[in-house]
Amino acid sequence: MNDDAPASRPDPSEASQNKSLKPEAEPVSGNYDAAGVTDPDVSVSDSTSETDEFSPPSVNSTPKARTTLPSGTGYPAPPLAMVETAFLASTASLIWLINYYFPLGPLLRMFFPIPIALVYLRWGNRASWMAALVSGLLLSVLMGPTRSVLFVIPFGLMGVQLGAMWRRGTSWLFSISTGTLLGTLGFFFRFWLLSILLGEDLWVYVMSQITEVAEWVFVKLGLLAQPSLTFIQAIAIVMIVVNNIVYLFVVHLVALLMLDRLGNPIPRPPNWVQVLLDYDG
Repeated sequence: MNDDAPASRPDPSEASQNKSLKPEAEPVSGNYDAAGVTDPDVSVSDSTSETDEFSPPSVNSTPKARTTLPSGTGYPAPPLAMVETAFLASTASLIWLINYYFPLGPLLRMFFPIPIALVYLRWGNRASWMAALVSGLLLSVLMGPTRSVLFVIPFGLMGVQLGAMWRRGTSWLFSISTGTLLGTLGFFFRFWLLSILLGEDLWVYVMSQITEVAEWVFVKLGLLAQPSLTFIQAIAIVMIVVNNIVYLFVVHLVALLMLDRLGNPIPRPPNWVQVLLDYDG
């Protein structure tokens, strides 16, 4: 019994070692922040919420690029818009080129503004202006800057104007009237430019031709009066305006029959035109 008693007593040296270890362990557990370690009492959900705030967005949440050109501005044109604009601009230039070297009468003239107007119907204002500009640049390379200017004014501008009118759904009367005004201004611009390049006043030549026709008509009617210069100029202006009205009307008819089949219809014609053509659209 005396031998077992000393074995059950604790060793004083071991007790002193355990007491000395406890104060050293306590500062380690209280200095997590100083060591850069998170507090163990903080829950896992708080840490995950903080990481979610700074996590990058997923691939599915990123906005996708638009595949069609909106009606407004400020959006980059998709590749399809650029391809169609370039193709239709080259088509307009090719029609002008063929008609210049191989004139087929009014057959090709009625197609001059339609490709640029089609660009406006499909892709808007900016694309149509780019098509008119590209057509002018292409013709300036192929035929020279003078002939390219004669295409852009008035037919390039007329294509933009007709496309704007057709896209807004205006009536044929308004679109033909504005197109006639633009075509008349383009006619006088052409005379002015060619007169400068040739060094002669072509308007005087036109007046002399109309004077001869007017005198012949007066003789046939038995009138002894001499037509005045003002009357001759008025006849010339009326003939130019009537010519542009007929031309714009034919362009509208061609566009009505062609663009409907391409999926880009223009406003419906007046009722008498539909009855005349037996066209229901």
